[in-house]
Amino acid sequence: MMIDDPRVDGLTEAFLRQQRRYTSHQVAELAGVPFHRARRFWRALGFANVADDAIEFTDADVEALKTLMGLLADGTYDDEHIMLMARSLGRASARLAESQAELGAETLDLAGVPLSRRSHAWQRRADRVVPDLERLLVYAWRRHLAASAGRIVDQETASARLAVGFADLVGFTRLSRQISETELARLVERFESRSADIVASSGGRMIKTLGDSVLWVSDTAAHAADIALSLVGAHARVKGMPQLRVGLAIGPVIGRMGDVFGTTVNLASRLTSLAPAGGVLADPAIAAELEDHPRFGLRAENLQVVRGVGELVPYLVSRA
Repeated sequence: MMIDDPRVDGLTEAFLRQQRRYTSHQVAELAGVPFHRARRFWRALGFANVADDAIEFTDADVEALKTLMGLLADGTYDDEHIMLMARSLGRASARLAESQAELGAETLDLAGVPLSRRSHAWQRRADRVVPDLERLLVYAWRRHLAASAGRIVDQETASARLAVGFADLVGFTRLSRQISETELARLVERFESRSADIVASSGGRMIKTLGDSVLWVSDTAAHAADIALSLVGAHARVKGMPQLRVGLAIGPVIGRMGDVFGTTVNLASRLTSLAPAGGVLADPAIAAELEDHPRFGLRAENLQVVRGVGELVPYLVSRA
């Protein structure tokens, strides 16, 4: 549904940085792309279909379609992988854009900008921040791409042996009913940002955050245990933060579209649900690698039946 509001139109073009001048059929024709394929790319990038006669597209949309078709035409991507690439790009950029918009709204709230002036204030903000954020986005993406390519360049398949950590906040659902939405949002932000800092600084890689939980991977059991214990200790020092429990497992992990899958990931998740509040519970493979490590202590727990895995004896991990 399109909103016929000049304030919204002005705001949209302030962020697009170009004048909207084409319909969906026109943009496909200018790019030399069949309409059905142009619409398929558009949806893969995460955008809803627009009415055939809606003037919604800019010269940048034409160039984007030409770029996608060029990557397909010269064999850089086949039809399946060009769509996977577009979907991953759409998901990542949508989440980034949403967070940036939320930060902008909070800034205007703190500045006391009245609702009647919000559209104008947003347009001024777009003029100020969009060019700089665009440069920072490309910078961060290049850095992450270099790190990812360096990490997987020698892998023969999408599967690699990694340590997986899964951590969640105990009693989060109950707590969310007892505090205000603002307090809950601040708690989640503190939890996610502090967790991301600890994972990155300890040599791990954050895969995703889910509000009350985080999933990360690392190359070794020792790195995974360091991260897990640091997370538990750091969040325990935050006033009002629920206790954390962590599950660790190591083994084959399938990487796909920035996410990880497989039995090892499932095992880490299952162990998290079995871990005590404030505790780190590891699978036997993690324990075997940490057995003679001077920094860690291990304590075998009772035999457990883990759904989808079977029987195993997990280990509580602590600082030595």
